[in-house]
Amino acid sequence: MYFYRMKLLVTAATTLEVQPFLHFLDRESHTVSAHQYRLANCDIQILVAGIGMMPFAYHLGRHLASHRPDFAVQAGIAGSFRRDWELGSLVMVDREYLADLGAEDNEQFKDLFDIQLWQPSQPPFTGTALVNTFAGLPYVPQLPKATSASVNMVSGSTQTITRLESKYMPDIESMEGAAFHYACLSEKIPFLQIRSLSNYVEIRDKSKWNIPLSVKTLNEELISIVKSLASLS
Repeated sequence: MYFYRMKLLVTAATTLEVQPFLHFLDRESHTVSAHQYRLANCDIQILVAGIGMMPFAYHLGRHLASHRPDFAVQAGIAGSFRRDWELGSLVMVDREYLADLGAEDNEQFKDLFDIQLWQPSQPPFTGTALVNTFAGLPYVPQLPKATSASVNMVSGSTQTITRLESKYMPDIESMEGAAFHYACLSEKIPFLQIRSLSNYVEIRDKSKWNIPLSVKTLNEELISIVKSLASLS
């Protein structure tokens, strides 16, 4: 008799962001091999793919070429443009923008759509965004949806922040989200990007950040998601 197990990929930029989740898997699941666990009806693979879009895209692409999951979850911390969201709050990203890929034209930034090197809605884009509709997912948490700007350089000047806000109207900022969306949309893999807010996007002052809190709430949610998926499989 054939017994189906859901193949779940959990990926993050750094081990720090998912360390409590890894401790949970060490305690509660069966270790199949390095970075692979079995929890109830879920086979869970862990991929720490690196900081920034280039390493993240490379390592995620290599992984997907040989290990195609049924469902992929990206977990990470992020900066918030919104002051009405408290640090440690959780969101799920429905819309990603590549927010610093393009050209400077005097005092203006133009992305690849503006300079017509890309065309709106060319696959896997919807318009100029990488959109997760959440349709057909095996599980969707009850979290606020967020628009994200992915950047290679964390924003820390008034000029940059103003440019991003006026052009993309993002709620949050990260360094890897667009790479994750691009890969999953291109490969037609159902996916979910979960972010916990560690800081506000402002002139850089790490004394105001709360990474421990954001990691705590992120991992509590990640454990909850995986428990739900294991029971639904």
